Amino acid sequence: MMDAKKYIDTIPAVKDVAEKKETVWVNPRFLPFEVTDGVCQLVVSDEDIADAEARLARFAPFIMRCFPETRETNGLIESPLADIPKMQKALQETYGVSIPGRLMLKMDSHLAIAGSIKARGGIYEVLKHAEDLATLAGKLRVDEDYAKLADDEMKAFFGQYTVQVGSTGNLGLSIGIMSAALGFKVKVHMSADARQWKKDLLRSKGVEVIEYADDYSKAVAEGRRNSDADPMSYFVDDEKSVNLFLGYAVAAKRLKAQFDEMGIVIDEAHPLIVTIPAGVGGAPGGVAYGLKRVFKDNVHCFLAEPVMCPSVLLGLATQEYEKANVHEFGISGVTEADGLACAAPSGFVTRILQNLVSGDFTVDDYRLYDYLRLLHGTEGKLIEPSSCAAFIGPCMLLQYEASRQYCAEHGLDEKRLANSVQIAWATGGRLVPEEIWKEYLAKEMKH
Repeated sequence: MMDAKKYIDTIPAVKDVAEKKETVWVNPRFLPFEVTDGVCQLVVSDEDIADAEARLARFAPFIMRCFPETRETNGLIESPLADIPKMQKALQETYGVSIPGRLMLKMDSHLAIAGSIKARGGIYEVLKHAEDLATLAGKLRVDEDYAKLADDEMKAFFGQYTVQVGSTGNLGLSIGIMSAALGFKVKVHMSADARQWKKDLLRSKGVEVIEYADDYSKAVAEGRRNSDADPMSYFVDDEKSVNLFLGYAVAAKRLKAQFDEMGIVIDEAHPLIVTIPAGVGGAPGGVAYGLKRVFKDNVHCFLAEPVMCPSVLLGLATQEYEKANVHEFGISGVTEADGLACAAPSGFVTRILQNLVSGDFTVDDYRLYDYLRLLHGTEGKLIEPSSCAAFIGPCMLLQYEASRQYCAEHGLDEKRLANSVQIAWATGGRLVPEEIWKEYLAKEMKH
C-alpha cells in the first residue's frame, strides 16, 4: 500500500487534491527539452513518429472509401484549429481573470469517424494491427492501393480475428468503429461511468459491448484477461500502448502545418501554451510529447483533470506513477467528466512525461457545464463536458502563485504572454446525440 499521508503532508498540491480543492501542481522535475530528448528518443523516436505518419498516409485511400466524410481531407483524419476571441473575452469577464495572448480551440472533439482525440491513437493502432496481419499473410504489400482493404475478401480475412479494448467511452468508439469497418470482431469492455449513448452507438455498429459495474481499471483488466485467453485476439492497451501513443504524437506536426497556414509563428518571443484534459494520460501524453519534439522549449504543456479524479497529477507528483490511485487519497473517482474517470494513470505515459509536462490543473465538475454554456453562447461550438476541462488552464495560469512563478522562471513575462498562443485542446463531442446536448446545456451543478 502506498503511504498517501506522506505525500499529503509534504506536497502542497497533493494536500489540496486530497481536500478536493481546485489547484495546480507545477512540475518540479520539468527540464529543458535537450536534456530529456536523448532518453525520450529511446522510447519513441522521431523516426517512429515519421513511420506512423507514413502509415496513416498509406491508409488514406481505404479511409476515404469507408468514411466519405474524410474525402475533403484526402483521407487524413485531422481537426480544425479555431480562434475563440468571444469565449476568451467571456471567460475573462465571467471569472475576473486575465487570459493573455490569442486563445484558440484545437477541435479534436470534431475529428472524423470517432469524434474525439481517441480517433488519433485508437484508429492508428487498429490500422497498424490490420497492416501487420495482412502483410504477414501475404495479402497486402505496402506499395499497393490500400483501398482494397475495404473489399469483401479482406473483410473475411480480418473477420477471423478479434480486437478488444477497455474504455470509458471515446477510445471504445474509435477502436470499435474502425475495427468493425475493417471486418474485425470487436469487444469493448466499458466501465460504469461510460455514457449510455456511447454504448448504444457501438452496438449499432455490430460491436459487442461488455459492461462492468466497476471503474475503468477493472474494465481494462478484464478486457486484457479476456483477450489474452484468445490467440486470435488483439488487446489495445490504453495504459501501456506505444502504438496509441504514436498515433497521438502525429498531431504535433499537423498543428505546425495549421499554424504555418494561418501565419502563426511559435518561437521564444511567441510561446505556445497548451492545456489538454487527461484521463489515464495516453492521449494528452502523446500529444504533449509530439508538441515538445516539434516546438521544444517554446511550448508549455499543462494537463487538466477533474477534482474528483486527478490520477495523472498524483502519479507524477508522488512519482508512484501507475501505483497512485485516487481512492488511496480519499477521492471517489466519480466525475461528470466521464472520459477522464481513470482512478490510476498510465505508468508508461507518466514516466515519459515526468520531465516534459509543465504542470496539471484540477477543475470542479460544475465548471465543465458552465464553460460549455459559455462556449456555445459565444462561439456557437459544442464540445463534451470532459473537453471543457481544458479551459481551466488559460483561466487559472495567472491566478495561482505556483503557475505565476512557473511563468516567471521560464521567461513567460508580460510581453511574451501577450504574444503567446494559448490552446484549449478539446477532446470529444462530434458524435454526441442532439437530446444529450440539450441535457448538457441545461445541467446546473452546485458550486
